[in-house]
Amino acid sequence: MADPRLEQAVERLEEAARRLRAGDLSTEAAAELVERCAQLAGEAAAELDRLVRSAEPASGAEDQLRMGGA
Repeated sequence: MADPRLEQAVERLEEAARRLRAGDLSTEAAAELVERCAQLAGEAAAELDRLVRSAEPASGAEDQLRMGGA
């Protein structure tokens, strides 16, 4: 992964998973952490979508490439 925003979200999710697995959080703290994980997952998904869209060729680019090589 090269995108720092995505890497940071993944790191935060991994840390949250460790804290949840440890089992030493109160029910309320665990619920808040799960809520934050949902937000982080949404942010990570949006960032992945942005990265994928920026890597995709523009609409019609394939046709332009074929026409240039003809």
